[in-house]
Amino acid sequence: MAQTQEAAPQRTGRNAEKSTADVIQDIWQLTKDYARQETVDPLKALGKFVGVGLAGSVVLGLGLMFLALSLLRALQTETDGRLDGYLSVVPYIVTLVFVLIGAYLAARAINRTRKKESRS
Repeated sequence: MAQTQEAAPQRTGRNAEKSTADVIQDIWQLTKDYARQETVDPLKALGKFVGVGLAGSVVLGLGLMFLALSLLRALQTETDGRLDGYLSVVPYIVTLVFVLIGAYLAARAINRTRKKESRS
């Protein structure tokens, strides 16, 4: 007597049939991975970019402030009393003009960069 055994389906390669639970689990994992790739990772990169930019702007701002203060102090002390009395306001005006020219040049450079980017 020969016994016949039914061959069990084998799960190999692309033709493997998955249960509904496996498919749902795969879809959920794929959705989570995609969301992480498209939201969390770019936000981390953006956070690093903003952090470096913020630190750079603080350091640059402090440096320019100390430069302006040193100009003011130099004008007050190195003019041998020529800017005393009613002329004591001159070092402040010169320093203010220096700072305003620097701000104008910075704004002009920013606008020039934006115009180049908009042309591209």
